[in-house]
Amino acid sequence: MLRLPSFRYLQPASLTEALRMKRDAGPDGMFVAGGTDLYPNMKRRHQEPRTVISLMGISDLRATEGRKDGTTVGSCLTLRDLSVLPAFRPYAAVATAARLVSTPLLRNMGTLGGNLCLDTRCNYYNQSYEWRKSIDFCMKKDGKICWVAPSSPRCWAVSSSDVAPVMVAIGAEYGLIGPHGERVVPAARFYNNDGINYLTKQTDEILVEVRLPASNGWDAVYHKLRRRGSFDFPVLGVAAWINWQSGAGSREPLVNDARIVLGGVASYPQEIAEAAAALRGKPLSDETIAAAAEAAYRPSKPMDNTDFDLSWRKQMTRVYVKRALEELRARHT
Repeated sequence: MLRLPSFRYLQPASLTEALRMKRDAGPDGMFVAGGTDLYPNMKRRHQEPRTVISLMGISDLRATEGRKDGTTVGSCLTLRDLSVLPAFRPYAAVATAARLVSTPLLRNMGTLGGNLCLDTRCNYYNQSYEWRKSIDFCMKKDGKICWVAPSSPRCWAVSSSDVAPVMVAIGAEYGLIGPHGERVVPAARFYNNDGINYLTKQTDEILVEVRLPASNGWDAVYHKLRRRGSFDFPVLGVAAWINWQSGAGSREPLVNDARIVLGGVASYPQEIAEAAAALRGKPLSDETIAAAAEAAYRPSKPMDNTDFDLSWRKQMTRVYVKRALEELRARHT
């Protein structure tokens, strides 16, 4: 049985208190929300904080607020609430992604912020300490080699968040607070294509809120590939966002703007600009959808570090992008 190491557990009641506790704890302190990612990692000795600072007692982090230009969502809102609250009906793709995370038990505990900051995953990393020791560890923790690509100077662990690709696709923004004040970061700039340094968030910063744009003139969907119908992390996620425009002199609505974002194939939610370019200014015809799916297929480069054969997963990129766009077309006709 894997057991948690000894650690000190703190429960601040405010953001100011949480930041002070992190400052006092130094590099040995970590923030935690639902803990569905951190605590298993601690059991496997991936992360070894001596002080864990819970954010769940800070009521401001569980609030939602409507704005003229959208909705603000607290980072400690649970994934279950995110999937069922009426405030998120205009954001169907966000609710769908939250609903597809793991199982009901873990969605009751896991939070929006936790899923957005989810640690990158790899078959050579997400193992017990003894298993990792037997291969002399890996670059991401305690070793020097990326066993996925042994000659690579970087780690290729994969971004496995379900909600993050949707946030990048719809153009959400993240509000952070730290010792040096507050800042707002576009979702696309929150992530790095690096399995180790996968976030631009500093360790002493707190992801406080997510700002969702008003749902005027656009729609989005999320499709997920995994072995089982529940529990499993995505081996491919496709978030598709369309901003519609009425076509002058045409009965078919035209695509004014678009974003296609892939999850599970890189160390960050990968936006495919070529796929979006194939859609702009055109109706969502079978030919247009096929062209966008092909454009997304070419730069999709899954590595051999998650479930299923990597070449088959690459083929599924084309299939899942096509399905996502067909769903958007069906909604708008």
